[in-house]
Amino acid sequence: MGGAHEKLEHAEHVEHAAGHNKQIALLIAVLALFLAISETLGKSAQTSAISDNVQASNLWAFFQAKTIRMTAVRTAAEAMTVEAGASTDPALRAAIDKQIAAWRATANRYDDEPDTGEGRKQLMARAQEAEHTRDTHLAKYHHFELASAAFQVGIVLASASVITGIMALAFGAGALSIAGLVLMGIGLFAPHAVHLV
Repeated sequence: MGGAHEKLEHAEHVEHAAGHNKQIALLIAVLALFLAISETLGKSAQTSAISDNVQASNLWAFFQAKTIRMTAVRTAAEAMTVEAGASTDPALRAAIDKQIAAWRATANRYDDEPDTGEGRKQLMARAQEAEHTRDTHLAKYHHFELASAAFQVGIVLASASVITGIMALAFGAGALSIAGLVLMGIGLFAPHAVHLV
């Protein structure tokens, strides 16, 4: 009779362990799903950050080119202003003044051109906006990367729990899944709320 009782207890223990293993397997599947989502969001944010960085660099290069052109035109206008002071011929003086006015108008247009959005002031604003967008995407990327790490470690802990039978590892995996979800939420909705880098 003792053998039958032991077999019954062993069968209950195996059934109980199998029930835990199914729950842990479900936890691993959920962690893998969240990992896939986090990785996808992270790669998307990283690609957007790279694109925004290229755009900001291009806008700053355009800004510098406009600055160089504006400086060259202003220098030419100032040099011609000195020459105009020495001119005694009224027709030549009028032509020089006309050229100086044209160069100054061009320099002003290089500095501020709201119609096309390609003046220095507009280019600076667009470049700064691209940098801000880039920084937001980078902040999202860092949060998604940390969330992915939490999910990966959670999967390892849950797998170790199945092998060892230590339920504390499964609870640790559950805690890491919550931490990963929090990091994903921050990345999605408030990437600048927590500064990681």
